[in-house]
Amino acid sequence: MPDVFVNYRSGDGDQAAATIEEALTHRFGTDRIYRASKSIAPGEPFDSDLIRGVRRSGVLLALIGPGWAEHPALGKDSDWVSREIQEAFLCDIRVIPVLIGRRTERPVRDDLPRPLRKLADCQSLRYDDRNKEYDLKQLGDWLARLVPELAEADRESAQASESGSGTHNTARDVRGPSVQTGTFSGGVVHIGPSKRSVRMGDGGNYVEGDNSGGIRQTFHRDPGQEDDGR
Repeated sequence: MPDVFVNYRSGDGDQAAATIEEALTHRFGTDRIYRASKSIAPGEPFDSDLIRGVRRSGVLLALIGPGWAEHPALGKDSDWVSREIQEAFLCDIRVIPVLIGRRTERPVRDDLPRPLRKLADCQSLRYDDRNKEYDLKQLGDWLARLVPELAEADRESAQASESGSGTHNTARDVRGPSVQTGTFSGGVVHIGPSKRSVRMGDGGNYVEGDNSGGIRQTFHRDPGQEDDGR
């Protein structure tokens, strides 16, 4: 079942809808993102499929372009953009306005048809094609926080866990300088001819002196454990 329903108006948000749906599908899986032109099978009655798609979703993204609030169909019974948003409100489904472009403003409550005025009170996100990578990541991150099923399916989170966040390195029998920078556990810096060793920060060492006898230091420490520098 879909977790995210992409609500948009043709001619005012369809390009953004396709881009957003593609990015979210890549991150969370194709079955979790509903966009009408992709999700409704040929020959399927679209009206019942749309309502069912909204009711089974955890979040509805209401894509709002520059001319969205002024569209003459907005609020009419025949307007599916309005009907999908109203259905989400009736079913107590979270609605997130997504403002398309840099200059699109959040709709003003008094400018909206009465059944849609609640939309003006919903916190919004922004999607700007010129800031696409950042905006899509922000949108995906928020959805993963708000919908537990999406967090479990989040491929970006899984990739980050696999790659790890620590630095692992080993320096043995060093002749000459050895420098490691950034966030690390178990670091060593060796410079110059004098004989002096100074501990630097969390697990780091600064060593000056003749290192011809060899320096053995492991740049790895499990959280909560003391350094074992040799």
